[in-house]
This record gives sequence, structure tokens and C-alpha cells, in this order.
Amino acid sequence: MLNATQHFFDILIERRAALLFVDGRLDNWRALALAAKTSAATRRIPICLVSDASDVRADAILNGADLALSWIELRAQLNTLARDLARAPDAATMAQLACECADALPRLAVEGVALFNRGEYYRQHDLFEELWMATPGPVRDLYRAILQVGVAYYQIERGNFRGALKMLQRSVQWLHPLPDSCQGIDVAALRRDSYAVRSALQRLGPDRLDELDRDLIKQVRWEAPHAPST
Repeated sequence: MLNATQHFFDILIERRAALLFVDGRLDNWRALALAAKTSAATRRIPICLVSDASDVRADAILNGADLALSWIELRAQLNTLARDLARAPDAATMAQLACECADALPRLAVEGVALFNRGEYYRQHDLFEELWMATPGPVRDLYRAILQVGVAYYQIERGNFRGALKMLQRSVQWLHPLPDSCQGIDVAALRRDSYAVRSALQRLGPDRLDELDRDLIKQVRWEAPHAPST
């Protein structure tokens, strides 16, 4: 098993994989997905689990997959997935993102986080959209990611299962390349929390949205910079 896993890693690394599809019919799909996500060399590769079984798709999100689709959905969305997820940022872009993530969170984003954390998901959208449109650098993906997760939670409040699931799926492409912390935002927690909500939605299906555990919907964790000592 160890040799097979190492061979799997070698292929991903040597071919510089930008997107990984895992067949949910494989007996070891969980091991493959988890292995890819726990290795520093491959954990940024988006993983899409493909299965016609709804329970397998739901489990996929909790076992390392970023997306889980049926075969019909895959065929319909393949071009979009390749365009949006199979992104390989160049070194210069990643270096710029690291520099921008070291900056303080802009005022509009601070206000947007406060709205998000009060459950005012509709209002947070306007602030983050304004900031995203005004930001030329790669850190704009942070603002778009928070915006889309917030919109998904708004759709849950409205009882719109498909709208919520769609927004959570879209947010993956913006959350995925970000470092675990950016401008004080705990991106790793936002990623983990939104993935948990998406997994729960997929498990319940559109007819059982009212059974969703609302405790899964977490606030954005943000550490404000400390004031300089005097």
C-alpha cells in the first residue's frame, strides 16, 4: 500500500497536476483523497470525487475532496471545472499574494466581516463585492471567497438549497489557493467550516434542508492586529 501511495504522489508531482478527479467506485478513494490532502507537495491540488451515490458524495467532502459531483454533473461542468479550478498560479503571483496577505484587513472588509458575523449575509455581500472589484491583486480572492460563503448562508436562510450548494461549490476555487491565514482571516477555518456545511447539504438533499444543523454555520474568525504598545 505504501509503494502504491508513493507512486500516486510521484505521478501527481511529476505531472504537476492542477486538478484531480477520483472515481468514487474505487475501494480506496478515501485513502487517495486523504493522502493527497495531507501531503505538503499535493495538498493544494483541487480534488473532485465523482460518484452517483449521494452518501459517497457527502462523505467525500469530509475525506479530503473539494468537490463531489455525479457523473452527469461532471460531464455538464467539466469545461467550467477545468477553467476555474485547474489553476496553477505562477511563482510571482503567489509571492504577491503572500505579501498582500501580510497586510492589515481593509476597512471595508472589517465592516463586511462584522456584518457576516452578525448574520447579515445580504449586506456583507455589497461590501465585499465593492472591495473585490476595487482590488487588482490576487488577495481579491479572499474577499470573493468570504462573499460567496456568506451568500450561501443567506440562501440557506431563504430555503434555497440549490442556490446555497451552488455558491459553496463556487467558493472552493477562491478559497483553495489562499494560505491558511490571510490579512488576519483564518482561511483554514473558513475552508473547513464551509466544507462541513456543504457536506451536510449534500447528505440531506433539497427536501430536508430544514434539518440542517445551524450550528455548522460559523462566524469568520479574524484576529485584528494588536495596537502598538506605548
